Order: sequence, then structure tokens, then C-alpha cells
Amino acid sequence: MDNWIFVIVISVSISVSTVIFVILLYRRKMRRILDSLNNMLDRAIDGDFTEYSLDESALSAVEAKMDRFLSSSSVSSKNLAAEKENIKILISDISHQTKTPIANIILYAQLLGERDLPEDCEVYVKTLSEQAKKLDFLISALVKISRLESGIITVQPQKGNLQDLLENAITQIFPKAEAKEIDIQAKSTDGIAYFDPKWTVEAIYNVLDNAVKYSRCHSIIKVSVKHYELFFRIDVTDQAMGIEEDEQSKIFTRFYRSPMVSTKEGVGIGLFISREILTAGGGYIKVASKPEHGSTFSIFLPRDSR
Repeated sequence: MDNWIFVIVISVSISVSTVIFVILLYRRKMRRILDSLNNMLDRAIDGDFTEYSLDESALSAVEAKMDRFLSSSSVSSKNLAAEKENIKILISDISHQTKTPIANIILYAQLLGERDLPEDCEVYVKTLSEQAKKLDFLISALVKISRLESGIITVQPQKGNLQDLLENAITQIFPKAEAKEIDIQAKSTDGIAYFDPKWTVEAIYNVLDNAVKYSRCHSIIKVSVKHYELFFRIDVTDQAMGIEEDEQSKIFTRFYRSPMVSTKEGVGIGLFISREILTAGGGYIKVASKPEHGSTFSIFLPRDSR
């Protein structure tokens, strides 16, 4: 009897040991598979879609499918890079091929304007010159947008002085404001934020340009800076006609122009470019406005690098 008990105990011990061994072996295999998948995903997140050299018989179906996914993603990534390069070349060609003809049109229109022409011809020449300048601006803006959206132009934020940023933008808009006898009142600031010096100046200039364009003569545009924990807020407040509530989200879209300003010069692209630049730099823009009470465009720039 004792021998039978001993045999049973030994058998049970062997069975338990075998089960434990199988469980440990299975856990080791699963850990290896999970580590493999984790490494693949980490590399994919970093933009490396190169697959492992795998022995599918030794891997799970999920791991093998992940490998095939990375392989196809690698091809897609290479195709995307090639397409991006083609777009870059196309944009450069458009910019180059149109620059000289438009510049010549503007030049010859100016030369014609300096001659003694019949009154009706003077009107035609002036219109020709204005339309050529508008076309030049439009093509430049389209090229700029294409470069921003395709990633050819990258916004690179760095620590900078907000006072210098604002002074640069105001200096550029000053001739247009002076022509309409608009007073730009800007409060000084010692704020330091993160922004791309070149592109953020353009974003602020576009907002100021909008304010000057739609404000009446002899009015005031106020520029101020407010400090927050994560952002600096630059407010540009005008005394223009204001914006209807249902249009306030539309004005930042490409080529949108309100029916109220259809007689004003413009193509509806400046605020869109400003939004793209600010978003790419970790900031954003919003507007608060009431019809007949002017508008306040608020530009938010991060205080820290992100």
C-alpha cells in the first residue's frame, strides 16, 4: 500500500513539474513575442519600417502579420518620400517659371504708366499693373501654402523676445497703416516665448494687415500681451466692421471671404497662413468679434519648448 502511495505521489510530482515547465516555457515564448512586437512598434513610431528577418515557423501569426505590415509600410514610406520630393520640384518649377513673366508684366506696366497716354489708356495701364501685382501675390501665397502643407518649409520654434517680434511685424505694416492714418498702439513687453522668428512675424503681420485693411481711416489698432502659465497671448484689437458669429470659424479657412468685404482687396489667404504657421509652432489663434464693434485676434505662443 505504501508503495502505491509513493508511486502516486511521484507521478503527481512529475505531472506538476511538467505543467510548471510547460507554463514557464509558454510564458517565455509569449514574452519573446511581445518583446519582438514592442520593438517593431517602437521602430515604426520612430519612422523605421524595416522588418526583421523572421522564421515564421517560430513566430506567432500576429507577429508575422506585424512583420508584413512593417514591410508594406516601409514601401509606403519610401513612396511618400518620393512623392514629397516630386511636389517640392513641381512647386519650385511653378515659382521659378512664373516669377519672371509676372515681374516683366509689372515692369512694362510701370514703364507705360510713365508715358503720356490718353486718359482711358491710363486707366487700363493702372488696372493691368494692379492685377499683375495681385497675381504675383496670389502665386507667392499658393507656393507658400503648398510648401507649408507638404512639409517642405518647417517651422522651428526657438526662445525669443516678444518685443522684438512685435516691433518687426509692426514696422512692416506701418506704411499701410500710415497711408490710412491708422494709429497702432502697442504696449511694451519683456516676455520670452518659443516661436520661429521668421514665420511668426509673418503670421502676426497677416493679422495686422487684416486689421488695417478693414479698419476705417483715422482709427486705432491696439496690440497688447498677456501672460499665462503655459502661453503668452498677443491681442490685436481693431475698430473695423466686426465679424458675424457664424463666420468666425470660416475666416481661418483657405480662400474664405465674407460677402461683407467682397469689395475690398484680398484673396482670403492671410489668416489661413497665420493659423498654419502658429499651429506648426505649437501655438494657435482665435477671434472674438461683434458686428460694428471691431474684432480682437488673439495669438497664443508657448512659453516653453514642446
